[in-house]
Amino acid sequence: MAEPKCSQPKFLLRFGSLDTVKPKCFLLHCFEGAEKTVMGMPEVSQDLSSEMEVDAFRRLFPLRFFERHFVESVRPDARPLGKARDTVVNLGLVASADGSALAKIGSTTMLAAIRMEVMTPYKDSPEEGCIAVEFHMPPICSPIVRPGRPAEAAPVIAKRLSDTILSSGMVDLKELCLVKGKAAWMAYLDIYCLDADGALFDAALLSAVAAFSNLEIPVVALNNDGKIVTVTEEEEEEEDAAAMPEKEVVNKEKRKLKLANIPFSLTCILHKNYILADPTAEEESIMDTLVTVVLDMSDQIVSIYKAGGTFLAYSSAIKGCVELARQRAKELNQILGEMDID
Repeated sequence: MAEPKCSQPKFLLRFGSLDTVKPKCFLLHCFEGAEKTVMGMPEVSQDLSSEMEVDAFRRLFPLRFFERHFVESVRPDARPLGKARDTVVNLGLVASADGSALAKIGSTTMLAAIRMEVMTPYKDSPEEGCIAVEFHMPPICSPIVRPGRPAEAAPVIAKRLSDTILSSGMVDLKELCLVKGKAAWMAYLDIYCLDADGALFDAALLSAVAAFSNLEIPVVALNNDGKIVTVTEEEEEEEDAAAMPEKEVVNKEKRKLKLANIPFSLTCILHKNYILADPTAEEESIMDTLVTVVLDMSDQIVSIYKAGGTFLAYSSAIKGCVELARQRAKELNQILGEMDID
């Protein structure tokens, strides 16, 4: 039987190279306007062949694959262009931490833990404590992170998180003061990326906010040497005041921080005349122009961050990103509000 005629070239991925081959009944047909020619194959095999064609098109021409979805104002995961992924927040998952939270946006997962330690305040800010932020990307979070090599994105995200937390005014550093000029709290915030599937900063910031909302500042006291010591649970539960004769309690019970101007962020991709909210790792690898907008609870802009990219961020595009960020902030505020986070 003669081979079916087809004006479109057919492609087959073989040993990592792209070879042009003649059309056969089971070879992959690529692309626009070409009719599928499958002869003598059952319907199940035709469905399988169709799935293989779509997967081949996605792998060989990823940008064209996404753009064909954008024309219909939808993404391959069925989300509208401006819609973020499902978001889940859980509190208090790390028993050894003073505050912890897990935030999950789509598949991107972050675990934040806060450990409080007493420090001597700096001379230029004797009434303030400090916050130290570390962001960790272990090899389990992404195939692009290799063992023994620190991820390039980790210190960048850590610096952005620190700047956002401090500039937003979410935490009043004076609340971390114990004794003016002598003792204050150092909050060590460690964020671990468990799954890196895009929008890492958004998920990291959300986990940090939730961890601070879950934070309980330990009970401490002054001993006879004038040093700040932590009061154990046994001493805290002891009703007899003689249990701590040489200690003056500084704060009598565990307390929570008062959070103000909580920041929320949304990362968007700019591609041609499209704006994609909350991109996945695949989308970020294909379209490299990212814009992150950070807003506080009163819809005031905390920061706008754009790290390079091939597309210019026109004012209309930035306004579109800010509007999407406002909608996203309302969603996140509602999620945190359901968890009684102030």
